[in-house]
Amino acid sequence: MTILNFSGEKKYRRSSKTPLLPQKHDDFGAVEHGFDGASCSGAVFNLSTTIVGAGVMALPATVKQLGLLPGLIMIVLAACLTESSIEKILRFGRASKAASYSGVAGDAFGCAGRTLLQVCVVVNNLGILVVYMIIIGDVLSGTGSGGIHHSGVVESWFGRHWWTTRSFLLLLTTLLVFAPLVSFKRVDSLRYTSALSVALAVVFVAIMAGVTSVKLINGSIGMPRLLPEVDDQASFWKLFTTVPVLVTAYICHHNIHPIENELKDPAQMKKIVRTSLALCTSVYVATSFFGFLLFGDQTLDDVLANFDGDLGILYGALLNDVVRVSYGIHLMLVFPIVFFSLRLNLDGLLFPHAIPIAFDSQRFFSVTAALLGVIFLGANFVPSIWDVFQFTGATATISVGFIFPAAIALRDCHGIATKNDRIVSWVMILLAVSSSTVAISSNLYCIFNDKGGRG
Repeated sequence: MTILNFSGEKKYRRSSKTPLLPQKHDDFGAVEHGFDGASCSGAVFNLSTTIVGAGVMALPATVKQLGLLPGLIMIVLAACLTESSIEKILRFGRASKAASYSGVAGDAFGCAGRTLLQVCVVVNNLGILVVYMIIIGDVLSGTGSGGIHHSGVVESWFGRHWWTTRSFLLLLTTLLVFAPLVSFKRVDSLRYTSALSVALAVVFVAIMAGVTSVKLINGSIGMPRLLPEVDDQASFWKLFTTVPVLVTAYICHHNIHPIENELKDPAQMKKIVRTSLALCTSVYVATSFFGFLLFGDQTLDDVLANFDGDLGILYGALLNDVVRVSYGIHLMLVFPIVFFSLRLNLDGLLFPHAIPIAFDSQRFFSVTAALLGVIFLGANFVPSIWDVFQFTGATATISVGFIFPAAIALRDCHGIATKNDRIVSWVMILLAVSSSTVAISSNLYCIFNDKGGRG
């Protein structure tokens, strides 16, 4: 029998007629009356869309840094560790009867653990969404780098006018695209836009593969570098700066429970996670392989920027526009999925004792409008936050993706952790802490060195 509790989440009970009591309100989305539950396919699309965001554009540069073979291996390894961390969240969540990631952390570490995780999710998601909006602004209106202005697709089509400026196009996108999509109170309501988003990511990979194949046939692509170039100690430590990118590429833990809570059959969640990770890993490996093969050592930190020049093939300019527009739309459709858990966790921090946000329309739309305003301002007044994004990836994102799941398993409040769980958890924590420490140190070293060089 399906039961709707006050929090709006779906519960399943086969033999009792007693309604289930709601947990803390910040754990839940809303389920409408008459909603029979989300399908597995819709859940796969929603989870895949949560995973495939801006991170995919940085993976070719990650492979350039690590070399083709180690880079592709690290992408697959990151997927395996992500699956292991999500499995721990789900298993310990069922043992504690928690309906959210923050609920699992709260069960293991109390109020402080819940609050710390919510802060990490808010920092991570807010940073990601500002990055998404900046990229969308770059795609639509262009960007300036090194004193050179790179035209966006709208500006290149219609020229420079007040209505092709970055601020106006982002305002239009916020009002006409983001505002309607973030107004849904169920994750499953976004299943069709998520399916389209995944399809657009596949289109991007297909175009990149096609361009690479053409250039291979005409002999204009050389042999890619298979291993990293380690010339000195600094170049060795710089290899660790790729870890935040890999972790960010797979981060989806904050949406695991909202998606599971709406399923017709929550027992299918493990299969959904594996299917989504397999799909996303395929997209990541293909993007990284063809991207690095196509651009080689000229691969930029954001491979989308490589599609601003001459591809050296017939209809190259048209393909550039198709790639940038399709990926811009893809990010617009990813935005509401990430926003969903951002709003839930921020509301849980600000109003820990209020009724569920889905049942308080005034608070729901107030928090939604405030978050959209902050993200819009960030995208307009922060010229580039890639350095900041790397720092959040090495701190909040690594905490959400690896440190918290491992710590929950080691805490083992319900005595269900296996010996393998403990070994994997310690490996996760050691890898996360050491790599994030080195990544932050390397980034600081590069920033201060650059400033010193400019001075």
